[in-house]
Amino acid sequence: MTSLFQDIEFLKGVGKARGEKYRKLNITTPFELLYHIPRKYLDYRCHIPISQTEINEYSVLKLTVTDKLPSLRINGGMTVYKAAATDGFDSILIVFYNNMYAFNALSENDTYYMYGKITGNFVRREISAPQFVRSSENVLIQPIYHLTAGLSANMVRKNIRQAVEIMHAFPFETLPQYVIESYSLCTLNFALTNIHFPESIEASQSARRRLAFDELLYLQLGMSMLKSNHRLRTGCIMNSKIASVQDFFGSLPFELTDAQKNAVSDVVSDLCREVPMNRLLQGDVGCGKTVVAAAACWFAAKNGMQSALMAPTEILASQHFETISRFLEPFGMKTALLTGSMSAKVKKSIKDDIASGEVCVIIGTHAIIQKDIDYKCLALVITDEQHRFGVAQRAALAQKGNFPHKLVMSATPIPRTLALMIYGDLDISAINQLPKGRKPVATYAVTGKMRSRAFNYVRKIIGEGRQAYIVCPMIDDSQSELLAVKSYAENASEELLHGCSLGILHGKMSSAEKDSVMNDFKDGKIQALVCTTVVEVGVDVPNAAVIVIENADRFGLSQLHQLRGRVGRGIWESSCILITDNPSEECRKRMKIMCRISDGFKISEEDLKLRGPGDFFGNRQHGLPPLKIADSACDMELMEQTKLCAADILKKDPTLSLAEHRSLKIETLRMFSDNIVS
Repeated sequence: MTSLFQDIEFLKGVGKARGEKYRKLNITTPFELLYHIPRKYLDYRCHIPISQTEINEYSVLKLTVTDKLPSLRINGGMTVYKAAATDGFDSILIVFYNNMYAFNALSENDTYYMYGKITGNFVRREISAPQFVRSSENVLIQPIYHLTAGLSANMVRKNIRQAVEIMHAFPFETLPQYVIESYSLCTLNFALTNIHFPESIEASQSARRRLAFDELLYLQLGMSMLKSNHRLRTGCIMNSKIASVQDFFGSLPFELTDAQKNAVSDVVSDLCREVPMNRLLQGDVGCGKTVVAAAACWFAAKNGMQSALMAPTEILASQHFETISRFLEPFGMKTALLTGSMSAKVKKSIKDDIASGEVCVIIGTHAIIQKDIDYKCLALVITDEQHRFGVAQRAALAQKGNFPHKLVMSATPIPRTLALMIYGDLDISAINQLPKGRKPVATYAVTGKMRSRAFNYVRKIIGEGRQAYIVCPMIDDSQSELLAVKSYAENASEELLHGCSLGILHGKMSSAEKDSVMNDFKDGKIQALVCTTVVEVGVDVPNAAVIVIENADRFGLSQLHQLRGRVGRGIWESSCILITDNPSEECRKRMKIMCRISDGFKISEEDLKLRGPGDFFGNRQHGLPPLKIADSACDMELMEQTKLCAADILKKDPTLSLAEHRSLKIETLRMFSDNIVS
């Protein structure tokens, strides 16, 4: 019999060709197929009478086939198959296009549950290309999966049914019995069966809770073990007696906030310990994280050691270089910028200075982790917007030194309870104060009817010499009916912003193209930048005084706040205009929050209440291993339970070496990979 860990093509009916299709979904074994979780369910039990259907809406009907009609060839070489059916009161036509197999599967006088789009008119209705099951079938809750070309829903369901049968023949469990009982969880066999073929909606919910619990528990265990692994002795112990950060504070042309001073104190204290610092510096947009990073670099340089700061883009690296070198210049500390676009000659000169120790702070993109770069004494590694770097990139930079201290910076405020769970391997410092004199951005929410008026205001601001961001949520017209960036820019140049110089920025552009556009915007060559959320974390343009966010309902509150933070960085009064035609009560609540609250941490708390913790994982995952289930199924209670459970397990068995924890260790290693958790 096929094992769960044999190649997927050994399942009956798969073979080599279909096996390749599964590999496109990253499924190589029946075991991985078991974890191909349905994205939703089709509940055939919730059927309605034909009389209650609405044209152009999808419905579930219980129909008896009364007559199979002759096929019909139409223009374009398409064949249409039709069958008459009834629900006992009214009649309807079942229609298939170029699908003889589905049509032949129907039998006259048999009854089926059907799901499809209702078309036709008030007099005669049709159900187009429906999915269906016989009414005699026991499984009336059907899973809907993410598919790829060449894999049909029926194929995947049949193959998963085989994998479930193999699992039942060789049942297994990953959690100790005491955990299952303590947290009222179903067994893994029940979960993996009912997530695919649920006995009831309640059974599917119980299954999803168990699988989400597993994922979050592995995450918590991995993070905790990762944190323990960081507690090695560093070769970069510093001494606070050598230098006082008060000297650095005194050299600044402004007063630091108490939150900034506390963060610097946390970092300096860590730098003097025998174990490597592993700290997250979390702060709102414009809160002044860079000066904290500069203070850390200054302290390391005073101790005769080097620091390296890695940024995700060249333009952001250049911005950090300008800021930090300005802070360190008065002390005679040499700072270098290293990026991929520099000439070979310039790179060689900088690399030589790094190797000799002449440069004490190195700032750049991933270019600073290349194999041919040798540091004389790398003691501090700083990464900006750490979720944009893979674990391997951060590890490569850390390996350049002798267990150096690590500081990661994020401008995405996250509620502390959630941050402690997501960043379980890091100590956390939060800067929750804005520098003195920083003006809040006035925020307004309007409907599309006010668009012309809003852009009259934008033109006025541009006319006064300021600049504007215009944010659209989509890139290609094909993605939805929403105006894409390119077509939006064309329309704006002709109508809304006629006579203004416009630029376009989106995620599908190359890094060089993005940098070129942002440099032009920063230099004032572009008056209005039409862009996607690629500017969410980005360059400081003090002259930008207004941001318009179209279809604002498409963004989370925290993301809207990040976008709003692009303006209000100069001496000018700045504004954020949110445009949405979504009439829902939830949308109104969210827009009111944005207009009322300017504190990113408070906004993140509101976002958490409205959307749940899954949204904070989202697509970017904050640099975490990918989560298949927990990002949509978890809630704060489940996260807190798994955190408590992980702490109890590791207190009892820090290395997961006991027999009852063997499976937990295997699954944690599977999630994080061997080179992360050992």
